[in-house]
Amino acid sequence: MKHNYDSILFDMDGTLWDAVESYCELWNRTIDYCCPQVGHVGYDKLAALMGYHLSYIHQQVVGDACPLDMFHERLTIVEKEIMRSLGGTLYPGVEETIAELAKSHKLFMVSNCTADGLPDFFAITGLGQYFVDSVSYGENGLEKDQNIDMIVKKHRLQRPLYVGDTRGDCASAHKAGLPFAWATYGFGKDVVGAEHILNSITDLLAIS
Repeated sequence: MKHNYDSILFDMDGTLWDAVESYCELWNRTIDYCCPQVGHVGYDKLAALMGYHLSYIHQQVVGDACPLDMFHERLTIVEKEIMRSLGGTLYPGVEETIAELAKSHKLFMVSNCTADGLPDFFAITGLGQYFVDSVSYGENGLEKDQNIDMIVKKHRLQRPLYVGDTRGDCASAHKAGLPFAWATYGFGKDVVGAEHILNSITDLLAIS
């Protein structure tokens, strides 16, 4: 059933791609430099932390072994050096679905990633051409619902939809007054209250 949305805002990790293996490499290189006593973080632990702010992930992985500002500074350096060469894996159907949706909808990205996260995503995937605008927590320090609201107001969107994969994404969308489509194939579990359920990104074509 079509809902005549005029625009779609996307989360990144767990919604459009899986780059956790690459993030592990970034984090482990940073850990080796700043606090090797912590030991390496693995895929499962980091995947479970996707969608949270850097400060929360740092606390869960590094704790008090290294101050956040020092760790973040080194992580940023490592990310700039190697992330684009590491890349990530788009979920099946993402490229085709985004290209098709862009013909009739304004597309945006709103993520809690680092300041380089979305530029890296666009550079690696080549999908930047389809998106009108994007914003992240790393760029401005605003909560996801605030960034969603900012995009909606900036572009005067009338019937926007937010697509994400976690309970936090759902809560942020609703707090900003948007319906939510849950990407069940991502990292989030037990999301309650989503207006739409996506078992594949291609399901968006039937509802938008």
